[in-house]
Amino acid sequence: MGNVEERPGGPRRTPDVGTGGVARLAAAAARIGRAEGLVAPTGTPGAVDRFAPRFVTVHGYRRAYVRAGRGPALLLIHGIGDSSATWAPVLPRLARGRTVIAPDLLGHGLSDKPRADYSIGGFACGMRDLLSILGIERVTVVGHSLGGGVAMQFAYQFPERCERLVLVGTGGVGLDLHPALRLAAAPGAEALLSLFGLPPVRMAGRFLIAGLGALRTDLGRDSAEIGRVFDAFAARTARAAFLRTLRSAADARGQAITMLDRCYLAQGMPTLIIWGAHDAVIPVDHAYVAHEAMPGSRLEIFPEAGHFPHHTDPERFESVLTDFLATTRPASHSARKWRALLRSRALPPEDEPAAPEAAAG
Repeated sequence: MGNVEERPGGPRRTPDVGTGGVARLAAAAARIGRAEGLVAPTGTPGAVDRFAPRFVTVHGYRRAYVRAGRGPALLLIHGIGDSSATWAPVLPRLARGRTVIAPDLLGHGLSDKPRADYSIGGFACGMRDLLSILGIERVTVVGHSLGGGVAMQFAYQFPERCERLVLVGTGGVGLDLHPALRLAAAPGAEALLSLFGLPPVRMAGRFLIAGLGALRTDLGRDSAEIGRVFDAFAARTARAAFLRTLRSAADARGQAITMLDRCYLAQGMPTLIIWGAHDAVIPVDHAYVAHEAMPGSRLEIFPEAGHFPHHTDPERFESVLTDFLATTRPASHSARKWRALLRSRALPPEDEPAAPEAAAG
């Protein structure tokens, strides 16, 4: 099936209520960019909204993304239930001298929400296909939460296309996961989640989220972000996609996928790990485990941050990431070295069964 990119201002489909991730990203990024003098003020003659959402159809499904800036490519991958809007606080700065691609994953934001493959590997393939259509061969991949797992899978499946890896509060390191997400991954959670579409339940949920913020608990540090994810659940298709995505990577016991069994393959891949010291979704202990498992990686802990360090301190986030990009060289993939790494950890092939001895004459 053909793939047709739709430029800003092209045909639009009315999105599900509460799913405008790319639209929110475009508006917020433009607002921040104007405040910092990075974007022309609204109404400036000849000004082009470079954060406007774009759309492309891949394998029959419509994907939303923002593309901004020119230069070496950065791919920004958001987390579960979220959207590209999560990158609004940092996108205008990151787009200076770089090409930034911030998609809404399938089932998220303004992208289609079909009954389809929402596995980590499926998302990684979707990123490869999107980049191929956009004519981008190699990228530095930045992934947050579930997006970190997708970023690691992308580097594993397509090492020749990955220059660097940046993991922000990433999934895929250990079993630990917030109890609410473990509950949602358990059988029968569909009925509970369906209540989120009812106005009284939604109003009660907003009060609860506001209360968490007022109490200044670790989870409450991210109350605004949790509220944005909660708002997306108004749409039935968004709830269904969320459950399929979650259950592809977790169950009632916690995370079911780990990168620890293959992270030795990241040798030679410049890697930056960023985590909030007060992360209530995926504990900061995972940051130290990942750092130890990936020799040569850099670790940055944001002491006041929860699960969204790029929101708590966007200036430091941009500074740390910019320094990492400036002081590392893009990875150079070698099929021979990759094969040698795999063989270094593989068990010897099992011997073929011995042929039966010939009967004595």
